[in-house]
Amino acid sequence: MLLALAVIALSLAALLWSADRFVASAAALAQRTGMSTLLIGMTIVALGTSAPEMVVAVFAALDDIPDLATGNALGSNIANIGLVLGVTAVIRPIPVSLSLVRRELPLLVGATGLAGYALANGILGRFDALFLGLLLIFSLWWLVRADTPDTLPESHGPTGSLAHTLGWLLITLLVLTLSSRALVWGAGEIARGAGVSELTIGLTIVAIGTSLPELAACIASAIRRHHGLALGNIIGSNLFNLLAVLPIPALLAPGVIDPSAASRDYPLMLLMTLGLGMLLLWYRDRALGRVPGALFATAYLAYLAWLATSAGPAT
Repeated sequence: MLLALAVIALSLAALLWSADRFVASAAALAQRTGMSTLLIGMTIVALGTSAPEMVVAVFAALDDIPDLATGNALGSNIANIGLVLGVTAVIRPIPVSLSLVRRELPLLVGATGLAGYALANGILGRFDALFLGLLLIFSLWWLVRADTPDTLPESHGPTGSLAHTLGWLLITLLVLTLSSRALVWGAGEIARGAGVSELTIGLTIVAIGTSLPELAACIASAIRRHHGLALGNIIGSNLFNLLAVLPIPALLAPGVIDPSAASRDYPLMLLMTLGLGMLLLWYRDRALGRVPGALFATAYLAYLAWLATSAGPAT
């Protein structure tokens, strides 16, 4: 128990430090390359914070449990909107640019709808993987093509060459990921010691733990007022989950999926994505404030409670 508490304390400190430096490095990279912070958030930051989901998907598919990978992709999107965006907006309102609503939001809504088409027949196969992979390539091309550099670049740390900035980005991403994993382990040990079931741990600690990199990066972005990084990370991570994580089980372990993925989790993900889209449209050129943030966070907590109820008692 003492070891778990010490791991939690150290991992929280490492998580806060690495998230702050990771965001600073990402903003510096945007300045040095001439790309907008929104594009950096939707590509490099989103890919980095989605790396744990990709690793989980690969090992789950290789271990012949593709439903874990499918649930991971859908559940992470729900957590990114409900937990990550909700908590970030509660901490600091997030300005919404008109360009985000016009260019990037339609990509996410379209990818969500097409992912539903792939799941509709209850089978994830290699054609679905090819279809989603091609959509990922198109999305990345569109994002780069439509990018508009920030009009008022600021001086961001760390200072140094482009290689130095990239090095800091990779180092802090590694610390961010490892500290998230350590925090999940410590919390799980304490929960097991308190007699909490494995099911409850999986639905709460592990589910939230897989979104810790996105949550930490978005909160740090909002505090530093790099709002393009915050929203870009959320939308980009959800794109990667649908177009990069979901094709992994379809490619490595094609076959029938759990019916709950299409009947329970996907409709909720679609509903939350559409709700996000409507709010971003409503708040365009304004700030997404604490009230909608609290609503998203409450919706996520209700989803966890629904999962715990529908799952039944642990065996």
